[in-house]
Amino acid sequence: MGQPTHRITICTSCRHEGSACRPGYELIARLRAAIAAAGDTVTEDFEISGVACMAGCARPCTVAYHGSRKATYLFGDIEPDADIDDLVAFARQYALLEDGWCSSVDRPGKLRKTTLARVPAAIIALEDSTERVS
Repeated sequence: MGQPTHRITICTSCRHEGSACRPGYELIARLRAAIAAAGDTVTEDFEISGVACMAGCARPCTVAYHGSRKATYLFGDIEPDADIDDLVAFARQYALLEDGWCSSVDRPGKLRKTTLARVPAAIIALEDSTERVS
């Protein structure tokens, strides 16, 4: 297995309202197992990790998909028990998207309606310009 080319980051501090439950840790374990079980059907290696906060507190659990030179997606309202199949299906899809862009209608299941953000790839070119931007 080579270096992972994609990353899935899961918030570990999200809590369901009125609960001490932090579903991110459970989601990390379940998603790692599901990606491993998917084997060759997930065409790229994915690193799956947690982070203390992704500022999606009102919509736990939040999950981000990142890839080099690709748009990043942030999804909210993800349930460890119910949404694993959609997360694995999106991993398959995202790995094959050259620039990471896809329409909401093309995303699997619940991910069609739980997208919090799609951030363009961060390719920053620095060059002098005499043109003014207004």
